Amino acid sequence: MKIGLFFGSFNPVHIGHMVIANYLLEYSDIDQIWFVLSPQNPLKEKSTLLPDYQRLELLNLAISDHYKMKSSTIEFSMPKPSYTIDTLTYLKEKFSSHDFSLIMGADNLATIHKWKNYEIILSDYKIIVYPRHGKYENEFFNHPNVKLVQAPLMEISSSFIREAIKDGKDIRYFLPYKVNEYINEMYFYKK
Repeated sequence: MKIGLFFGSFNPVHIGHMVIANYLLEYSDIDQIWFVLSPQNPLKEKSTLLPDYQRLELLNLAISDHYKMKSSTIEFSMPKPSYTIDTLTYLKEKFSSHDFSLIMGADNLATIHKWKNYEIILSDYKIIVYPRHGKYENEFFNHPNVKLVQAPLMEISSSFIREAIKDGKDIRYFLPYKVNEYINEMYFYKK
């Protein structure tokens, strides 16, 4: 089975994430997408993160009606901060019959040289790259394991969502319906 691994903090998950996942399931050879919820990205601040299990609840609400999308808490039990190479190594050992590909934005590929053991990631895994606004080019975009896809350009970020909620904006159409309802019910990101 071909599994696309979509790593992220998903703080919160929003329609941009969902559109990219939906596109890849329909326009690539990926059989399933696993959303790998990262407790702490080593390249990001942790101060604005909702607790892990609250972000997991939001993610599960977003994907609950799609049988080809799964959430993964694999990084919850790994040392913090989490490094993609460690998670990939673990998943490859645990699910040896699966063929794993990474899903990332062009902005992440442009900075992959900052990742732990990025050379191994590039040599051992396929990387599916979706477009981001801006110009991103370096030698990694021509790597044989990197595949650029023409997914719709989604310029929605979790930081935009958090800021809009804090400012009291009505952003219901930027979030999956159940996610928006739960965020409002729990008063997430209001402060």
